[in-house]
Amino acid sequence: MAERPVRQPADDLSLPQPYLLFLGDVTEPSFAKTAFGLADWAADKCVGEFALGETGVSTGLPEMSPAEAAAAGAKAMVIGVANPGGVIPEAWRAALVDALEAGLDIVSGLHNRLASFPELAEAARRNDRRLIDVRVPPPDITVGNGRKRSGKRLLTVGTDCALGKKYTALALHRAFVARGEEADFRATGQTGIMIAGGGIPMDAVISDFEAGAAEKLSPDAAPGHWDVIEGQGSLFNPAYAAVSLGLLHGSQPDVFVVCHDPRRTMILGLEGFALPSVEDVIDLTIRLGRLTNPAIRCGGVSFNTSGMSAEDAGALCAAESERLGLPVADPVRGEANFDRLVDNCLL
Repeated sequence: MAERPVRQPADDLSLPQPYLLFLGDVTEPSFAKTAFGLADWAADKCVGEFALGETGVSTGLPEMSPAEAAAAGAKAMVIGVANPGGVIPEAWRAALVDALEAGLDIVSGLHNRLASFPELAEAARRNDRRLIDVRVPPPDITVGNGRKRSGKRLLTVGTDCALGKKYTALALHRAFVARGEEADFRATGQTGIMIAGGGIPMDAVISDFEAGAAEKLSPDAAPGHWDVIEGQGSLFNPAYAAVSLGLLHGSQPDVFVVCHDPRRTMILGLEGFALPSVEDVIDLTIRLGRLTNPAIRCGGVSFNTSGMSAEDAGALCAAESERLGLPVADPVRGEANFDRLVDNCLL
């Protein structure tokens, strides 16, 4: 998966590469999704990983200290954690200072600004290193206008957070390009932006400008051009539905793909809130999406079947496809099910 997945990123960034991936002290793999995303989709830009102790979480890259990574050619340490609230805890800061002392820049996609911590700001100044915050939206976003734009758009939506919207969008983009379609991957979260080299962090945009940010991210294009847009959150998530709705209205997708983890029953991190059904997500997405694109349709469903055997995953996708009347596939596994999903999206 090391091939660069996008040709023309929006709002280009210049990030120092290659990376050392910092896993912090997280013990839940879902909170290290930035590190996993970079390891899976930009492995050629990563030299290793660095964790604080034996956490049990690993991307499979070589374990390295910041000094070892610098000696191996790393230019920056990326905070590979996306924790609740996007915070930089005190327990990490000594390690971040060590990385700066070793000659690495620090790249962060968290809400906390790196330079807001005096010890980091001072270490960066002393070592002539950069503190790079990716989760900063561009300054010239306007409110959305709802005007129908030229070109075609696909948006990934979810039954919840952290279950495959980014991976699905990247896989679909790669498949579109392989079939000769003109397509760009449009990143809307910190990990996607680091992979693509550009994008807009939608959850850092003021709510009044959310739809406008999505319009800016996916501007007018040639009639046959596809923007494959990374989804965020879920319309059914009590914490993050506002981001999901603004992204839906501003993206005005022609096609959407529902992303789902069939083993999950409750909203991640929010006790008492059951996961919605795929059918409920399809229905609500169409009803809300029609505001800015009356022709919106569901192209199919993406299942995250990691942890399942290939036989069980294939049987589940086939059964759900029959039940829903739509293609159902795990894009990471690919195979014929995914080809059918791509076919239906491109209709």
